[in-house]
Amino acid sequence: MCRPDHFAVTYAINPWMDPSAGADRDKALRQWERLKAVYEELGHRVDVVEPVAGLPDMVFAANGGLVVDGKVYGARFANAERVPEGPAYLEWFRSRGFTEIKEPEHVNEGEGDFLVLDHVILAGTGFRTRPEAHHEAQEFLGRPVVTLRLVDPRYYHLDTAMFALGGDNIAYYPEAFSPGSRAVLERMFPDAVIASAEDAAVLGLNAVCDGRHVVLNAEAGGLTLELKRRGYDVIPVDLSELRKAGGGPKCCTLEIRS
Repeated sequence: MCRPDHFAVTYAINPWMDPSAGADRDKALRQWERLKAVYEELGHRVDVVEPVAGLPDMVFAANGGLVVDGKVYGARFANAERVPEGPAYLEWFRSRGFTEIKEPEHVNEGEGDFLVLDHVILAGTGFRTRPEAHHEAQEFLGRPVVTLRLVDPRYYHLDTAMFALGGDNIAYYPEAFSPGSRAVLERMFPDAVIASAEDAAVLGLNAVCDGRHVVLNAEAGGLTLELKRRGYDVIPVDLSELRKAGGGPKCCTLEIRS
């Protein structure tokens, strides 16, 4: 995770961002601290990346890379405002002793558009990450990668429209995907949790699941009820200030899979 010490909404690179409305950095920091505390209370270790002045979106650590089997596939951002984040995150991994690191040739935004399951990686494209990065990631990581096309600009990253439920199941919002991608998801995940438009619209799918617990935005009431019905322990959090930049629990969280 990366503290939102420099968080602000000073430009617009997705439909959630409104520079005229701005954001409250102190409130965002309090909300982020609560999210970090939730992970620690659940027994997870949280490493904190030093934020860089002038990079207000660096708090969204999920975009900083993809780590599988201790291999680090770096990020290469689509928008100029975020380009320096890629090298900053790679430098953090190098400083922590990671040696299998791939500096990407193609635009990709890390776990924003890559979802790792037990036997496959789902990969989003359509707004940010290029399909060529899917091939690049597959070659480097040695895991099969399935391409999915996003079609609604509100759900510009895969992690705004889908999250892993542990093992090989997911929760997702079908209307965020092209017809062909929806058909693929229906075939691959017949038991998936299907989110409503209302829950998707509060970034309820920008959630983190450790196999038992699901940390998600508090406003996603319908999704919360369905997850509880399926036996998950749901922990709602308030990240409303960070949502002003299009982020939620998952956006703030990069999983290090060693």
